[in-house]
Amino acid sequence: WLAGEFQLKEGIDLLKDRQALQRLTEAAEKAKVELSGVQEAKVSLPFITADATGPKHIEESLSRAKFEQIAADLINRCRTPVEQALKDAKLTASDINEVVLVGGSTRIPAIQTLAKDLAGGKAPNQSVNPDEVVAVGAAVQAGVLAGEVKDIVLLDVTPLSLGVETLGGVATVLIS
Repeated sequence: WLAGEFQLKEGIDLLKDRQALQRLTEAAEKAKVELSGVQEAKVSLPFITADATGPKHIEESLSRAKFEQIAADLINRCRTPVEQALKDAKLTASDINEVVLVGGSTRIPAIQTLAKDLAGGKAPNQSVNPDEVVAVGAAVQAGVLAGEVKDIVLLDVTPLSLGVETLGGVATVLIS
């Protein structure tokens, strides 16, 4: 969005400038994070590039509504895996006891709304830090494996093997 707006106004494609692209990416990430708590974020990138007329700057405002419009396709792509997971587990939204969101992007209000909708109206648990929950789960699993935690059962939910492509196009399985 930022690069497109800039190209419309200035006729310069910032996506071809690696340094400008890096600054754009950082500014976009900062705006995304800000928009989880406010309705509008300011993006200020002085001296993003220059042409024969002199230096060029970006001064834009991005509303949460515009951000959600831009990200709508990505947000909606989250729906299918959740619905498939429920179907595979032979569960419905009413069977869900609690929703725990994982990862920083789950702070985005539109993601939280989608999760609530998919869980039959149950709001996500806000007491869990989405940035730390994976590490906490790994620590619990380590405790279970070490025999220090006995009252928790963790289920392996990796449905497929995970691997990497190695030399010659051969797949090497890392997790089966």
